[in-house]
Amino acid sequence: MIKLTAPPGELLSEDAIRQTLTAVLQHQFTRQKVLVLIPDHTRTIPLPQLFRMLVAILHDTRQLDFMVALGTHPPLSEAHLCQLVGITPQERQTVYRQVGILNHAWDSPDALTQIGILPQAQIQQIAGERWHHTLGGDVAVNINRAILEYDHVIILGPTFPHEVAGFSGGAKYFFPGISGAEMINVTHWLGALAGVRGTIGIKETPVRAMIHAAAACVPTPSTLIALVVVGHGLAGLFIGDTLSAWSAAADLSSERHIVWVERPFRRVLSCAPPMYDELWTAGKAMYKLEPALAEGGELIIYAPHLDVVSHVHGKYIYEIGYHVLPYFLQQWEKFKHIPLGVLAHSTHVRGDGRFTNGIETPRASVTLATKLPPEDCQQLALGYQNPAEIDVAEWQNREDEGILYVPKAGEMLYRLKQ
Repeated sequence: MIKLTAPPGELLSEDAIRQTLTAVLQHQFTRQKVLVLIPDHTRTIPLPQLFRMLVAILHDTRQLDFMVALGTHPPLSEAHLCQLVGITPQERQTVYRQVGILNHAWDSPDALTQIGILPQAQIQQIAGERWHHTLGGDVAVNINRAILEYDHVIILGPTFPHEVAGFSGGAKYFFPGISGAEMINVTHWLGALAGVRGTIGIKETPVRAMIHAAAACVPTPSTLIALVVVGHGLAGLFIGDTLSAWSAAADLSSERHIVWVERPFRRVLSCAPPMYDELWTAGKAMYKLEPALAEGGELIIYAPHLDVVSHVHGKYIYEIGYHVLPYFLQQWEKFKHIPLGVLAHSTHVRGDGRFTNGIETPRASVTLATKLPPEDCQQLALGYQNPAEIDVAEWQNREDEGILYVPKAGEMLYRLKQ
């Protein structure tokens, strides 16, 4: 495995990145068909720079394609695909006309193929004390059938603390990145059973173990380019197999992406950046702050641009709202028809809490300051605040009062020192 890290407070230079990628990848895939898995716009990564580098370095491949590991995120239009990799429509038709740029389609049976199965007994063993009968039985390992048409798969993606897997990146670009609904739903529900505070920023989790178990079924050889992103640049670059390169990236992420605080905050204004264009992803503004949120406190997801709960799953979310885990577990017959991934998202955004004698008591309150109207927030069982009435300046520099302002939430994890 190749490791390249910048000193604390510094970033890797473009030359160092290019030289490292060239030294490791050049002439390794001559006359081969290579597929590169990349993130969508909801992950911070200098993708335009890296896209151009990889196309140049891998110029001697027989075929070079890039696939956006969308999971269940909506497919990107041709214009958005060009924007994602930083090329113009004219360049798409000329310089990069031979390079495929593809969307994953998680809900298209024709796009998927089964490469294995995870038996219930294995999942139960992986889940350990988190096992719950609602996880169901055997899980089919379905993946985008396109990967079987290539000689090699390269995963290019960042690693951050993650609410479901502990840390993102690595084989997560297979599952849920380009997988079918089965793995997506069960892994997310397993993460929900552990809770965000019991998962996020923890390297070895049951979900990560399940992802790696499924990845063992992938027949196509793979190489991971794991990135640790700080700001708009790279603090670390790790190239190797999907286990060791991801492990090294997660170690560095734990150093660069966690903000340790002395005591919990009673109020948090968590600003979701425009790259989170639906609550499905803007929920990260809650996930990354919940470990530092005081019992009985309030977190405001401040996203004046946001007017959609979920393009794909909105119908289900409006049906069930946002609730704590026991709310669903104790009323399972009422909610068992809802996809597990949607139930997981609901509990992740709502945070920890209790459901006793029919009364739900969340550990803290979550308020939306978005374009979603008050009646929508009420239906979703979340608080409402008009974003136009929030003066950001009033929230700044008040940590000593137990008030925290986070200008770009969703990637840096806040956690109590104790």
